[in-house]
Amino acid sequence: MRIGSTWVASLRLLLYLGWTAMLLPVQIAAVSIPGRFKERFPRFYHRSLWRPIGLDVRVSGVPNLDRPTLFVVNHTSYLDITVLGGLIEGCFVAKREVAGWPLFGLLAKLQRTAFVERRRGATAVERDHISRRLADGDNLILFPEGTSNDGNRVLPFKSALFAALDAAQGLPIQPVSISYTRLDGMPLGRALRPFVAWYGDMDLAPHLFRFLGLGRMTVDVTFHPTMRAADFPSRKDLARRCQQVVAGGVAGALTGRAA
Repeated sequence: MRIGSTWVASLRLLLYLGWTAMLLPVQIAAVSIPGRFKERFPRFYHRSLWRPIGLDVRVSGVPNLDRPTLFVVNHTSYLDITVLGGLIEGCFVAKREVAGWPLFGLLAKLQRTAFVERRRGATAVERDHISRRLADGDNLILFPEGTSNDGNRVLPFKSALFAALDAAQGLPIQPVSISYTRLDGMPLGRALRPFVAWYGDMDLAPHLFRFLGLGRMTVDVTFHPTMRAADFPSRKDLARRCQQVVAGGVAGALTGRAA
């Protein structure tokens, strides 16, 4: 299906790259400055990109202000980074391969992303790495599905990614739902959702360029009430409950019942 404008995509891409190039030296310097500026500046950067690349973000609820907080979110697209990065002062948890991606890998490093291995047997390493970041007071944004989805559903959450909470039973955990719901004000159905959802073996560059050529995309984000690991008998129960809450928020947004 051919949809969108090549001219619009080119203009938006130039705006994105130009703005990023202008602000990159500031973020490079910010990483070495003590304090929270290194987290606040990426939030400004991501939020400033919403309008130029065609995102209209609608928010229900508020991010938890206690530090540290673990935000657990469903994952549909690389656009999730720009949307959530503009709402939360925190660091993402991403697979180690992302560190080697052109441009996006550099931006991830500058936002102090916690890179983890997703291979079998690396659970202990992941746990220790995430535990250290939380102990340092960093808010972390985790995609517990372990991969991106097609935007129509939420995949089961991997309980192994909650292993770091074994020693932090009182840590606030906030489920967050993100849904891409409208294109130019019209409901985004299953036929058009692959234009924003990035999953499977889709190539990043052509997918991004095609998205940038679309109209204005409405994104609904819901911050659900916080919970704590101590309230659940096991990691599996915690992961299952978080998935149910997030999936409910996504279903509500896609059917027009979001708060």
